[in-house]
Amino acid sequence: MASQTAPLPELLSQHRPGYALSQPFYTSPEIFEADLEAIWYREWLFAFPACMLDKTGAYQRLRIGAYDVIVIRDGKGEIVAFHNSCRHRGSVLCSAAQGRVAKLTCPYHQWTYDLDGKLLWARDMGPDFDPSQHGLKPVHCRTNAGLVYICLAAEAPDFEPFAQTVSPYLGVHDLSNAKVAFQSTIIEKGNWKLVWENNRECYHCAGNHPDLCRTYPEDPTITGVSPDGTFPEKVETHFNRLEAAGAPSRFRVDENGQFRVARMPLLDGAQSYTVSGKIAVQKRLGTVPYLDAGTLLLFHYPTTWNHFLTDHSITFRVTPIGPQETEVQTTWLVHKDAVEGVDYDLKNLTTVWEHTNDEDRRVVEDNQQGINSPAFEPGPYSKIHEDGVIQFVDWYLGRMRAAHTPATLAAE
Repeated sequence: MASQTAPLPELLSQHRPGYALSQPFYTSPEIFEADLEAIWYREWLFAFPACMLDKTGAYQRLRIGAYDVIVIRDGKGEIVAFHNSCRHRGSVLCSAAQGRVAKLTCPYHQWTYDLDGKLLWARDMGPDFDPSQHGLKPVHCRTNAGLVYICLAAEAPDFEPFAQTVSPYLGVHDLSNAKVAFQSTIIEKGNWKLVWENNRECYHCAGNHPDLCRTYPEDPTITGVSPDGTFPEKVETHFNRLEAAGAPSRFRVDENGQFRVARMPLLDGAQSYTVSGKIAVQKRLGTVPYLDAGTLLLFHYPTTWNHFLTDHSITFRVTPIGPQETEVQTTWLVHKDAVEGVDYDLKNLTTVWEHTNDEDRRVVEDNQQGINSPAFEPGPYSKIHEDGVIQFVDWYLGRMRAAHTPATLAAE
C-alpha cells in the first residue's frame, strides 16, 4: 500500500496502469488541496442551466474550494460571473444561495455595484478615490447551448473545442426554452473521484439500480468510452437513424479525454427514464423526432454528466467539499410551457434518478469506508466494464502529473 506520507509526485509515478488509485488519493487532505489547485481552480466548471437565471438580476452563488462566486444575468441580458467579495473590505455581497437583485450592494458598508460589476457608489471615500479601479473581480463565464460554465483561473483554457463539438448535439434539445421542474442536492460522504468512478461504469448497475435498469442498458459498449470508435451494428443503426433525422448522435470524445458526447439507445421499447419506460412529459423539450431516440450522454470533467432525452433533460453537477465529502446536484428540465399535473407528474419524472442518486450515494460511501481501511490495496479495473473508469483515472493523472512534474514545479 502506498505511504500516506509519500510526496505527491512519487505517488503519481508509482500508479499502476489499469488499477485503482492508491489510498491517499481518496483520503489525504493534502492531495485534496492539490486536486483543487491543479484541476478545480484551472478547468472550466459546469455551473447550472442558463434558464435558472431567467430575469435581469437573477443570480446563483457557487462555492468551489476557497472560492465564492456570483453568477448573474446583467442588464444587457448576458450571464456574467464575479468573485463574491466586496472591493472595500472583502465582505460577501450575496449571502443567499440564489436570488434576484436590482444592484449588488454590500451589506457591510453599502458599496453598490451595477450588475456588470462596475462600482456605482461608495460613501465618503474622498476626492482622490477612483471608482473605476474598484469594480468587482470578474470570473470567466461562458454559456453554451443553454448550459453555463465558469473558470476560476486567471487565464482560462480554450473553451471553443468543447463548445464547437457539443453545440450541434445540444441544439436540438432547445434548452433556451427550458425551465426547472425539480432540483435535488445531496451530499455523498466520499471523495469526488469516487463519485466520478462510480458514474463512469455500469458494472454495478444490476446489483444496485433496479429502477434505472428498467430503461438503461448495462452494455459496456454503450456505457463506456469505446476508444477505438467502433460500436455494435445496433448502435451504428441508431446513430445513422438519428443523424438522418437531424439529431447529431455519433460518438465524439475529446482528444485529451475531458469530454464525451454520444446519443445512445435505451433498452428496446424504452423512451425515457421512468418506471414504465414511457415518456414523462407530454409537452416535449426539443425537436428530436423519435420518442425512442435514447439519451444524449455528455460528460465534461471535472464537474458534470448529463442526460438529454426526447421529452426532458437532466443535468448533474459535482462539487468537492472535502477529502471525503462531495455535493451532487441534479436538475430536471422540462419545456417552459409544460404544466405540472397536466403535462407531467413530478414523481413520475424524478423517481428513477432520485432513487439512482441515493443508491449511488450508498455505493460511494461504502466504497470510501472500505478504502479508509489500512488493509486497502488497489485492485484492477475490468477492461470490459470499467474502461470509462480507466479513462477518467488516466485523465485525472494526466492533469495532476502536468501540474506536479519537476519542470512544472521549478517554473512556479
